Amino acid sequence: MIIEALRVFVTVTEQSHFSRAADLLNISQPGVSLHIRNLENEVGAKLLHRSPKQVRLTEAGDMLYKTAKQILSLYEGTKQDIHRLQDKVTGTIQIGASFTIGEYVLPKRLAAFAAQYPLVEMQVTIGNTEEIVQAVRANELDLGLIEGEANAADLVITPYMKDEMILIAPAAHPLASAHFVDADMLQNEVWVLRESGSGTRAFSDQFTQDAQIVQKRSYVFNSSQSVKEAVISGLGIAMLSRWVVRRELESGEMGELRLNRDRFERSFSIIRHREGAATMASDVFVQKLLLASD
Repeated sequence: MIIEALRVFVTVTEQSHFSRAADLLNISQPGVSLHIRNLENEVGAKLLHRSPKQVRLTEAGDMLYKTAKQILSLYEGTKQDIHRLQDKVTGTIQIGASFTIGEYVLPKRLAAFAAQYPLVEMQVTIGNTEEIVQAVRANELDLGLIEGEANAADLVITPYMKDEMILIAPAAHPLASAHFVDADMLQNEVWVLRESGSGTRAFSDQFTQDAQIVQKRSYVFNSSQSVKEAVISGLGIAMLSRWVVRRELESGEMGELRLNRDRFERSFSIIRHREGAATMASDVFVQKLLLASD
């Protein structure tokens, strides 16, 4: 990048030494030499007189040094202006989120975003994955945050964080005290499930199908909160995101059934309509989601 080459050139000039410039810029001395060589090729003139003890500017180098200082100053000022502009982002973002994300993950993200961009209004719709996908496809939402699959050609799908799915049981359940369980130990249990169309339900169904687990019977609820409360009450076992149950696991209100195998992971994804008109506010929100690490 020409800006980086100019920065290296100015630093070498002011330090009168390649190795001191390399130390200041935290790059190798060959890297400094490469930047200077590329810059000389770019302007078509020798910029520096090199000697073992010091570096001196040529006539062309002296001319470029003065201009380079101005360019770098303008560049840094422009970057600051852009950052200030981003801090003044305004508008409304229509966000859709599936239940696990909307109830347990998104609130913290919204609070952080609102603190940085107080002029942006956010309206959140919570539903299951299928409902959020359909709303984004109908252009009723600027973006959706889902935990299940979305195979639609008119959507742009971007995974943004991993989620761990775990098996849970009432605290008094015989399996809750087991160090590990296997699929055979889960046969003929009562299961508490999310409704069809839920990403959590799809993941749970795939697990029981792959493990060839036969359910004694099942109860269906249309929110993860209801499933969690049903498990705590002793109704049966379930598979939910660790985000949903981590406090209850810590308090001992329920137990985790650990399978002797790898962790169950899925991705949370951002979905946007391929032909939708993205706003600056929604673009910045998506950028912040992708940068978030926890």
